[in-house]
Amino acid sequence: MESPAENSSGIKVLDRSIALIDATASGEKTLSELSADTGLPRATTHRLATALEVHQILVRTDNGAWAIGPALARYATLAPSKIIDAAKPIMADLVDTTNESVQLYELTGSSRTCVAAVEPPSGLTHTVPVGSQLPLDRGSAAKVFAAHNLVNAVFTEEELAGVRSTGVAESVAEREVGLASLSTPIYGTNGTVLAVLSISGPAERLRPSPADKWGKALLAAARNLTQAI
Repeated sequence: MESPAENSSGIKVLDRSIALIDATASGEKTLSELSADTGLPRATTHRLATALEVHQILVRTDNGAWAIGPALARYATLAPSKIIDAAKPIMADLVDTTNESVQLYELTGSSRTCVAAVEPPSGLTHTVPVGSQLPLDRGSAAKVFAAHNLVNAVFTEEELAGVRSTGVAESVAEREVGLASLSTPIYGTNGTVLAVLSISGPAERLRPSPADKWGKALLAAARNLTQAI
């Protein structure tokens, strides 16, 4: 039987949701464990946890358990401008190294949003304007979010396992004809994915493998950004 919350707000669904978050904060929990820890019925636990998953407050792990999602890390430890301010000089250095376009994406509901972009001063480029909302079912940045269980996977498990293993996702003419890209996650202090750093450019310059061409440079930039924030 559910016990009353010590600090009840009087809004039952909110108090129950907070109870689920508190229970998961100590480590991933199965549905049965969440139900037992909170005193909520299994059906209620599943319904609320699934709703919290939609907003990336909770996520499902590979073994089906529930864990704290990236949204809380963003809300609690990182102001929206902080990561952007830290990223811009690192992105500029990456542009100087690659002479390609560089973007930073954050997960925003059912899309990914470009929150920062740096373009090379000249040459053929592919511009992604800041504020652009792009799909989560194609493109290298989408693969990174899917590989870390932040969105429903539409890619093969073999492909996502490769992203987790190497730290880099790539795509050639996948989101847009003639465009290629590679992406890697930016982690917060607790290991959650806060954003995705990407390099994009004409497929003719980055094929056959964008990751082989610029993967080391991208990973080095991501490490610098992770340390900076």
